[in-house]
Amino acid sequence: MAENTTADEIDTDVEDVPQDEIVVLAQKWKKKRGSLIMALHELQGRLGYVPRDQAMKLGREMGVPLANIYEVLTFYNYFKLESPGKYIVSVCTGTACHIKGSPKLLQGLEDELGIKAGESTPDGEYHLQGVRCLGCCGLAPLASVNGKVYGKLDTSDSHAVLEHVKVDQPVASRPDDDAAAAD
Repeated sequence: MAENTTADEIDTDVEDVPQDEIVVLAQKWKKKRGSLIMALHELQGRLGYVPRDQAMKLGREMGVPLANIYEVLTFYNYFKLESPGKYIVSVCTGTACHIKGSPKLLQGLEDELGIKAGESTPDGEYHLQGVRCLGCCGLAPLASVNGKVYGKLDTSDSHAVLEHVKVDQPVASRPDDDAAAAD
């Protein structure tokens, strides 16, 4: 594909976010200098990741070459190109948590889930990630599930974190799960 290929030169279906919402999103950011990152951030905020077809539609509406979109999506590790799990388990790896044993906690979760940090379980239930800091150093070591924080964990508490998910049922990260539950 040529470097200057724009997203409107590629035929695609956009299913996860209604097309009119993508048009509104593009119009919101189109005329603002350096706004591609913000537009992609907002799109990911709605879905939990940036699907290829929707990134292409956003690029088409903003007049941004596809190569520029993927430069941003692949440069910043914040952006996810694949759907994360329903429950996003984040283990703080900041200094305080690291000193108090978060590497062992993360390893325990990797073993328990059968995946490495940055991966999702095959059933799509869990996505495990290490994050630099959750801002709760007094609760070290800690993990969060879809934003709900579990602090002062023992380094062997990986099983307990997953049990909390079953009991607490933190809000699912994927909007389509809510729609499916309503059916």
